[in-house]
Amino acid sequence: MNMTFPQNDGAQPASRAPLRAVANKCSSGSCPTVYASESGTVVVQGFSVSAEQAGIDVPAGERLVEIPRELLVEAVRNLS
Repeated sequence: MNMTFPQNDGAQPASRAPLRAVANKCSSGSCPTVYASESGTVVVQGFSVSAEQAGIDVPAGERLVEIPRELLVEAVRNLS
């Protein structure tokens, strides 16, 4: 399975349209969730991880987000 998404230079979010939840760990919307946008991108809600905690460099405008592995598996299944 190949999933391709439009490139984003990081200056602005790729989508301003409402997002559609494709996988989450609760029903309230206030927990780790994977969303699909109308422009074909994926938006992830999770717990913020600092670049220092991860030990890597993160470009300006980007963030590290941690989600459960099974959430990503469910999202891929639902997006296929």
